[in-house]
Amino acid sequence: MTQGRIELGAITPHNIKQLKRLNSVVFPVSYNDKFYKDVLDVGELAKLCYFNDIVVGAVCCRVDTTEDGTRRLYIMTLGCLAPYRGLGIGTVMLKHVLDYCNKDGNISNIYLHVQVNNESAIEFYKKFDFEIIETKEHYYKRIEPADAHVLQKTLQTKGV
Repeated sequence: MTQGRIELGAITPHNIKQLKRLNSVVFPVSYNDKFYKDVLDVGELAKLCYFNDIVVGAVCCRVDTTEDGTRRLYIMTLGCLAPYRGLGIGTVMLKHVLDYCNKDGNISNIYLHVQVNNESAIEFYKKFDFEIIETKEHYYKRIEPADAHVLQKTLQTKGV
């Protein structure tokens, strides 16, 4: 396999349609206009991933603040086109997210939902010390299985 060039790029109003197309192919759920509007506002937390200048993946996150003021990063989507899996593209995107959290220094954990039968995704996140902390029944509305695992990675915060 020849070595490819993996690069991350900003998501802008000019290329948001590429993100929509990618998500429609990679994920079994469809995302609404609000999702894409929010993605344009999160800056570094949303990236398209290019492999030799072709869009093959994307990651979209947001930071949630809990009632007690704890900040958590939620990975809304992180996906890659099937023919490009296993090339380190997901790793590049997840490392970008981890670096972001590290620089911020005040994010307590990263979490996401994964369909219970998506073993390759679960294994991928476990390599980065994510753990299944709960299973939500009927999380997904129109896909089977409808249940999702919540995976979480606890981070070291710098403290306030």
